[in-house]
Parts: sequence; C-alpha cells; structure tokens
Amino acid sequence: MSPTMNAIDIVVSDLEATMAFYRRLGLEFEIDAHMPEHARCDLPNGLHLMLDTEDLRGKTITDWSPAAGGPRTFFAFEFPAPADVDDKYTELTAAGYRGLQEPWDAFWGMRYATVTDPDGNGIDLYATLPAG
Repeated sequence: MSPTMNAIDIVVSDLEATMAFYRRLGLEFEIDAHMPEHARCDLPNGLHLMLDTEDLRGKTITDWSPAAGGPRTFFAFEFPAPADVDDKYTELTAAGYRGLQEPWDAFWGMRYATVTDPDGNGIDLYATLPAG
C-alpha cells in the first residue's frame, strides 16, 4: 500500500492574519466549526492546504515549539505573465509583507520574486518569460 500525500499543514501564529495574506493570493480558507484553531482550503488539484495555530500544534505534539531562523519552506505561486509577478510583489510589500527578493529575470527563464507570509514562510511568485 502506498500513502497519498493530499495535504500541507502550516503552523501559524495568527490564523486571521495568515488567512488574509493567502486571500491576497486567491486562496479562501474555511475555519473548522469544531476546531476554531484550524482552517483549510481545498485546492483545485485535490490538495488541501491547512492552517493550525501554534497553540493547537502545541496540544497535539508533546514539547513542540516553533522553528527558528529563516524560511525553510517556500510555496510557489505561478502567474500568467511576468508583469503579474511585479504587480503582486508590489501589492504585497505595499500591504506590509516582507519582501525577500524583488522581481528579477531568473537564468532559468522565469520572472521571479519572493515575499514572506506573516509567519516567515517563503512565498515565491513566478511566471515564464516570453521566448526570445
């Protein structure tokens, strides 16, 4: 029997702030009616993105504590056009989210930029550059 990976769970310090950030990227979360420290978003490809508060995670794993240091996890969001990457980066940084890398034309043929969500996870924004 092979397991199926069908969910990614992010531990967050502020559930509402994190949901607001991901809403700007087009994701809508639903808070669990029975567990208000947990929210989920069903993605079109069958994957589930879940958010759990630090308090909830501390209740489910003995001696758990948040990781320290720079982003270890990056989530990549693809955009239709390179200009969309620039626009979204500008929107997010203007809203107060931290920019890690301003938009640039990467050597692998993509327009790329990186910001962080409210908990410091890396969020890559990218689009394929036109051939030429």
